[in-house]
Amino acid sequence: MTEPVPQDSQTPNSRRATLVALAVVLLLVFGGLFLVRALRHMAQIQDCAISGRSNCTPIDTSPSGN
Repeated sequence: MTEPVPQDSQTPNSRRATLVALAVVLLLVFGGLFLVRALRHMAQIQDCAISGRSNCTPIDTSPSGN
């Protein structure tokens, strides 16, 4: 006689855990990229100010909506 195949009860849980882990990793990657971009921008402004220039921040020329 053949033995019955046992049901794998951990498959749905492991898939859910994998998806949650993937979401966490993606959030960490995008958060890291955001921080790198923000820190690079701040470093450029600081380098400009340290070199003695007074016009380091860009002027916003977009329409104000009024």
